[in-house]
This record gives sequence, structure tokens and C-alpha cells, in this order.
Amino acid sequence: MPQIPEKIHELTVGQLSARSGAAVSALHFYEAKGLITSRRTSGNQRRYSRDALRRVAFVRAAQRVGIPLATIRQALAELPEERTPTREDWARLSKAWRAELDARIQQLARLRDHLTDCIGCGCLSLQTCVLSNPDDVLGERLAGSRLLAERLPRDGQKTGPGTSGERCAQG
Repeated sequence: MPQIPEKIHELTVGQLSARSGAAVSALHFYEAKGLITSRRTSGNQRRYSRDALRRVAFVRAAQRVGIPLATIRQALAELPEERTPTREDWARLSKAWRAELDARIQQLARLRDHLTDCIGCGCLSLQTCVLSNPDDVLGERLAGSRLLAERLPRDGQKTGPGTSGERCAQG
């Protein structure tokens, strides 16, 4: 990994890419999303302050644990501009994400534990299928792969299987 002399206070996009390990296109994307900033030279070239290195590392670490970019942007907005995020900054901001990560871990563990129950057909009628339809409310009272509850037609008669009012999705 190339070292950047301390006397250099601004980095080109190539230098930031080489030092951070992020592709140039990723840096442009981060800038477009408001995660990092640059200034333009008279020749319209991007220049990033040295704190962009730590901000890119912050973004990439947060992305690796599944934090959405909008949430990362909000977190970075809490930090002063032109200052490298510190370990304390990361600890404070990541603490707020802990409950969300714990919930994801529980959901993934539940999915892992029920993976062998899945028959992979796409049917929404399996009562225990936490993979394809974890919150299947209709599955508690109806069989089949219905997406909409049975509806009453204008004449007041209930629709049922085989009637024109039935709405279902086939896997």
C-alpha cells in the first residue's frame, strides 16, 4: 500500500484509491452519495483532504456489516467536516447500530436453522416456511398461495376456489 508523505494535504482520486483500496468508481459513487467530499482544481480535477482516507475506511467497514449507505451518511454528517473520524467516533456511531445488527443476526440464524425445511417451490402455503413467507398471516387460516384474502362480490356471496373472484399466485 503506497504511503503518502505527511506534507501532502490533498490527494488525487488515484492516490485515495491506491491508499484506501477502494476503486475510483466507488470513490466517485461515495462522493455522489455525500459520504466524502472533494474540491475541484482549476483544471476540474478532484482533490480530497487527507481525512477522506479515514472516512472511506469508515464507510467500507460499515458496509461490510450491512449498514445501509443512507445510515452511514447520517452518521458521517454528525462528524465535523475536515476532521478524521476517531476510534471514539466509530464506537459512538456503531453503538447505535448494534440493535439493528443483533436483529439481523437473529433473523439470519432463524433462516439458517430452517433452511432444510424449505422445499424451494415458491409456494406461500407452507405453515413453517420462514424463508419464503416469514410473516404469512393468511397462511394461518387459508391453504394455497393466495396473495389477497377472499373478497365478497357485489351480490354478497363469498368467493372461493375456482370462482372468478379468486386471486392467487402460483409459485
